[in-house]
Amino acid sequence: MFTKIDVLQTIRDSGNVLIVRLDTAEEAYEVAVAAVAGGIRALEITLSIPGAVDVIRRLAERFPQDDVVIGAGTVLDEHAAWSSIQAGAQFLVSPNLNPAMIRVANRYQVATISGAYTPTEILDSAEAGADIVKLFPTEAGGIPYTKAVLAPLAHIPLLPAGGVTPSNVGDWFSAGVTAVGVGSAITKAGRPNGDMARVTDAAAEFVAAIARVKR
Repeated sequence: MFTKIDVLQTIRDSGNVLIVRLDTAEEAYEVAVAAVAGGIRALEITLSIPGAVDVIRRLAERFPQDDVVIGAGTVLDEHAAWSSIQAGAQFLVSPNLNPAMIRVANRYQVATISGAYTPTEILDSAEAGADIVKLFPTEAGGIPYTKAVLAPLAHIPLLPAGGVTPSNVGDWFSAGVTAVGVGSAITKAGRPNGDMARVTDAAAEFVAAIARVKR
């Protein structure tokens, strides 16, 4: 069983979290499995997916001994936090500062990634006990904003979610981020015909790009 420190180390070492936000539970599960085959090691299953908790449970059962960590995303309250933990989530992600989520996670020694955007929100999230702060949304400010924010706040582990591609991932890490959030470039690669091999290939491309940066 992964401990909290192991989960955080997996995220840091892999350099990414795959954000799985899709229309159905079955697609989310198949995409997650295909992405793991491509080298993804941290999966965030968003609770916006119908039946997301069951997807988390199935993935936790499928990868119990592997170096893969399963998380829950879009966690907005204590009930969602506890339900996700019961299903096997090893880390929780919120789009905003959610002290209730962090409190429940810390009670059971589950890692947290708390959403923030402004310097005040980033500091508030760190002070509330978040293990990693998710910079969200990132499309507006992009890499220049991230670099500017991290200049005085380099001690805070930051994970941008949005706008990260294999071609620019090096610039994100040069800006000082701890890891990056990756989404539709991988999760929707198999559409429209459900070709999961394309998901695996997209995941492998992203993993390889990060590995080159982190060498």
